[in-house]
Amino acid sequence: MSSRAEIADALARSGGFVSGHALAENLGISRSAVWKHVTALRRAGYRIEGSRARGYRLIAAPQALTESAIRSYVQDSRLGIDITVLASTGSTNDDAAARARVGAPEGTVVIAERQSAGRGRLGRTWISPAGLNLALSCVLRPSVPPALAPRLSLVAALAVACALEELGFEPGIKWPNDVFLEGRKVCGILTEIEAEADSVRFVVVGIGLNVNGDTQDFPPELRGSATSLRMVSGRTWDRARVAGILLRALGEWYERFLTGPFAAVTADWNRRSILSGRTVRVDAPGGALEGRCRGIDTDGALLLDDGREVRRVIAGDASVVGGIEP
Repeated sequence: MSSRAEIADALARSGGFVSGHALAENLGISRSAVWKHVTALRRAGYRIEGSRARGYRLIAAPQALTESAIRSYVQDSRLGIDITVLASTGSTNDDAAARARVGAPEGTVVIAERQSAGRGRLGRTWISPAGLNLALSCVLRPSVPPALAPRLSLVAALAVACALEELGFEPGIKWPNDVFLEGRKVCGILTEIEAEADSVRFVVVGIGLNVNGDTQDFPPELRGSATSLRMVSGRTWDRARVAGILLRALGEWYERFLTGPFAAVTADWNRRSILSGRTVRVDAPGGALEGRCRGIDTDGALLLDDGREVRRVIAGDASVVGGIEP
């Protein structure tokens, strides 16, 4: 993260005044450099109050997403090499896939202020009103067998959960890759793979995160089951900061996926599961299954204990019998 982004982040986390001396000391730069970075942030649209006695306080962050603001948070990540922010598009997953087919490098990211044809798992529609949330898709080119590429859905969910924890939330994951806050869905993930018989051409990881929307911004049928960062925290969030932290977390977990045992991913995933220990119904390709959830195994399959045996479920739509309590 650049010094400028770190200053914006420190002011956002504080919620009050932070002295120029403290910022300079924490970042290992001069107070003059702090002042120059604050001046640049103000030019970029940040409203920052300055007090000779108390330091700096963030009043408001810019609401529009910009490539430069997002990139400042992912300078050392393998993701965010090429970031494009679109005012409107049909689907960021489609846009990212089109770029990947003509050679876009790994780490290419497409973000849209508004999606008119966003989609989630199982053909569901993902609502993306303008200027409120995050709809982003990232191109990955993992050197893994095609059979292992679907594991990236679990990796992405874990990365989102870790990013939200960095922002101060307590998220949970519903298998395979929905992220929840206080019993309601805050994030959906759609992973799409193009592969040959023995190699992966590319993977597009699409993430839809509800950031600054409120109840009335959801369609009526989702108002009892969806939430946003703003609804949970009571404050408006700088979407560029959220996007940058999310991409950085995704880059870190993707690196672990490529270089370490998948068991390390599933162990962290299981610690955040909201299904474990509950009676779960899974609408699977072979029919409905029900049992006590025992988490996921080291291959990412959901484990259901029906009282006679523990069954592995590799695909399906899971729900808690009786509903998820906040």
